[in-house]
Amino acid sequence: MTRIAVLGATGSIGTQALEVIRRLRRSGAELEIVALAAGRRVEELCRAASEFSVALVSLRGPEEAQKARKLLPPYVEVFHGQEGLEAIARHPQVDVVLNAVVGAAGLRATLAALSAGKRVALANKESLVIGGHLVMELVRDPDQLIPVDSEHSALWQAMRGVRREEVKKLWITASGGAFRDLPPEDLARVTPQEALSHPTWRMGPRITVDSATLVNKGFEVIEAHWLFGMSYERIGVLLHPQSLVHGLVELVDGNVIAVISEPDMRIPIQYALTYPRHRSPPARRLELAGKTLEFREIPWDKYPAFSVVVQAGKEGGTAPAAINAADEELVAAFLAGRIPFTAIAEGLAYILERHHNVPCPTLEEIETADMWARTESRRWMRDRFGPTIV
Repeated sequence: MTRIAVLGATGSIGTQALEVIRRLRRSGAELEIVALAAGRRVEELCRAASEFSVALVSLRGPEEAQKARKLLPPYVEVFHGQEGLEAIARHPQVDVVLNAVVGAAGLRATLAALSAGKRVALANKESLVIGGHLVMELVRDPDQLIPVDSEHSALWQAMRGVRREEVKKLWITASGGAFRDLPPEDLARVTPQEALSHPTWRMGPRITVDSATLVNKGFEVIEAHWLFGMSYERIGVLLHPQSLVHGLVELVDGNVIAVISEPDMRIPIQYALTYPRHRSPPARRLELAGKTLEFREIPWDKYPAFSVVVQAGKEGGTAPAAINAADEELVAAFLAGRIPFTAIAEGLAYILERHHNVPCPTLEEIETADMWARTESRRWMRDRFGPTIV
């Protein structure tokens, strides 16, 4: 029996993970959810906790935890805050931690789980983006950290049985986001509602906007750098409108290994939870007949934010943490209608230029850079767009 903790259980990845586990259990898989964590959606979390008879839950703060205690049976242990996430991540009843926490808050939970020897199914991209060196130092076994991102899951599978010296280049695919076919000169006038209309994927608000700016793809390049130990020069990105090919491994002999599936996050979630086995039933089966696969170069003039993010990855240190924090603030302001879409890339470039990088940072130095970038990006937005920015 594999005992699972789902962190971020009420978000997009978390709710799909619960669906995957329900389906797998009906087919006889020995999976048990023993712990759930969420932010403010107390009733939703408690319903899931009751359904799966979990022993441990964690909420955002003491008020949410107090409310949960009234809704849950007395045998359920209730935690809260960052300490609650870490307590669940390292709990002796847990074998696998699915970290689907959104944002930089997920890093500490990843570190706690790895230091306790747990297997981590990683959907929290910030763990590697801002703290890759800290995370990889704790990975004792290559199979201890399993990626949940569709692109990295694809590369992970394609790399099985391949020696690193046989790999010429890794290729990550990008849908191009909501404005893939829009001329660059029209981007300043797009609305938040339009940005959230992704052509193929259904995701949370921030990651959907990050897909439109290609910031998300820049973060994925940084993740791939850490996960696979590849230099940035050996990681490329291709525009692939169909979102069927999720990752490709180009070998030195000219062969290319590709992983193809429907654009459905339940597929990489299931693989991360059942690794190294591929189990039935599938979330969605791909019908290849009639499908067309198209690949293009990225039109970089439309996606200036991508280059900023990759440059931060190359600089390393605290630069990725600063860029990630600034992106959170800028995207939130755009979604609230306070800044134009094009200001996201402009603000990221400003933050990277102003940031004083700390090489090989400690966790505390990463968190300091995060706080600085949030404060500085808010100040920049107020100066640039007026006092309505808070």
